[in-house]
Amino acid sequence: MSNHPNPYTAPHRQHAATAVTGERAAQVLKNTYMLLGLSLMVATGAAVFAMAMGIGYVNVFVTLGVYFGLLFATNKLRNSSWGILAVFGLTGWLGFTTGPIINMYAQINGGMEIVSLALGGTASIFVAMSGIALVTRKDFSFMTNFIMVGILVAFLAGLAAVFFNIPALSLAVSAAFVLLSSLLILWQTSAIIHGGETNYIMATVTLFVSIYNLFLSLLHILTALSGND
Repeated sequence: MSNHPNPYTAPHRQHAATAVTGERAAQVLKNTYMLLGLSLMVATGAAVFAMAMGIGYVNVFVTLGVYFGLLFATNKLRNSSWGILAVFGLTGWLGFTTGPIINMYAQINGGMEIVSLALGGTASIFVAMSGIALVTRKDFSFMTNFIMVGILVAFLAGLAAVFFNIPALSLAVSAAFVLLSSLLILWQTSAIIHGGETNYIMATVTLFVSIYNLFLSLLHILTALSGND
């Protein structure tokens, strides 16, 4: 069982970090975590709704089309309160399309255990990467180009894996997204701390999509390791 290619958000270059005070960075970090928590609740609710309604698997190209449309809207509205609603729309959509995937896993032997392991792994990686950035206070902006290029290549490889039905490539893409999403969490948290990211709406989107990618990629890898793929 293979996952669809992971929607991504490429890290945008940051600037004017010296103009941001420690208090401002702390406030951006606080707002980001608050909005991220609410977004995860919205996504969970949308996933549960889709599962309860028995919604079928959403075509990957429909998923990506709506996702990129909502991502564009969120970017345009990032400096207004409407941007928060756009974030909820985006995260709700990703949660809604994840519901059918979880339903499929529930039907295989040990499927819900795999889902639980993927959730636990995702949470552990998020806490670890965020903790490294918060504790070390190191500036990880040097990873920007590597992450941007890596995500783009992995995304295109994921589309090729779906289009040409290449399971081995799909598994490799999932492994790549586990690494890249982990680094993106580290990078984004560091950017907030050092004042490179001053918009908590876009920071929330980056972190949420990283979590989303981690979860789906770990699902795919764990399923393959269990012999159910």
